This record gives sequence, C-alpha cells and structure tokens, in this order.
Amino acid sequence: MSVPRLMEKYRTEVLPALYEQAGTNNPMAVPRLNKIVVSMGLGIAIQEKRRLEMAAKDLTVITGQKPQVCRARKSVSNFKVRAGYETGLKVTLRGHRMYEFLDRLINTAIPRIRDFRGLNPRSFDGRGNYSFGVNEQTVFPEIDAAAVEAPQGMNITFVTSAGNDRDSRELLRLIGMPFRTEQG
Repeated sequence: MSVPRLMEKYRTEVLPALYEQAGTNNPMAVPRLNKIVVSMGLGIAIQEKRRLEMAAKDLTVITGQKPQVCRARKSVSNFKVRAGYETGLKVTLRGHRMYEFLDRLINTAIPRIRDFRGLNPRSFDGRGNYSFGVNEQTVFPEIDAAAVEAPQGMNITFVTSAGNDRDSRELLRLIGMPFRTEQG
C-alpha cells in the first residue's frame, strides 16, 4: 500500500517546521491531525426515507467509507421528530483514508466552491479543532452533478492533538488549508 501524498508531506515538510517552531524533536510535543469527521444532518429524511439512502451513497463515494446512521436522542414536537428517528449520517476518517480525503478536499473540492475566498480562520473551537461546512456534495468530483436529485450540505471537522487554536491553525496552514487572510 502506497503512502498518501499528504501524509508524506506531513512527515517531510510539516513535522520539521513544527519541530523548529516548538524548539524540540519530541514528536509528542507537536500537534498532529487525529481524525476528520464528515457529517450530514438529514432532518428531511423523516418525511422522505429515500433522501437518507441517497445521502449515504454519496457520502460513501466521497469518503470511501460507509457512514454511520445517527438517530435523534430526544423527541422534539416542533420539528416532528421522535427519539430514535434517523436524522443524520457521519463518517470518521483516520490514517491513510483521512490523508487521502484531505488531499482531495484541499486540492480538488475546495477550489470548486463558488465564490470561494478562503476558509474562515476563526472557526476553531478553543481546543484546537477546526470545523467548516460545504453547501453541496457536488463540489467533490466523485459525485455526478446530473444524478443528484437534491443538494445536501455537510460539516467537516478536523480533530487535532493541539491544545489551542494557534498551534492547530499553524498545523493546518502548513498542511495546505486555504485560510482567508485577515485584512485590517
């Protein structure tokens, strides 16, 4: 099995740069990417069961992994949701699949987003994790736009070992995430 291109970049370029910034050679002292979680909220699937199946098929093609079905924990009468209803999908990517997905996301999918001016550099959670949303699954080239009946958005979360946003931002920037530059 060949090593993904971005994993090789992480080992040869990103790690030495992070070692230099931290002033250490300890691999546990520098941040690393632990996992990527891709999720889709499908509230409409309560009325249209077929939407869940279509979204699961698309998410499988995009990530290369079968999604886990998420169920509602509580009943909410205003949304006509009962506990146990299937309301979403999620995939957790690690290792080689994570780096392959990240490579396709950075180099192929994100540049295809309409009116893209960079990712928001402030979308960190305070613990070093970064999240952003994609409006349509058609930004991924694996998805045939003509075959899509209903556009479906998704959330993508990068979970890092960094304890703070600054270190995590630097890790993702070195990997190649296209953050928007702040102009004052």
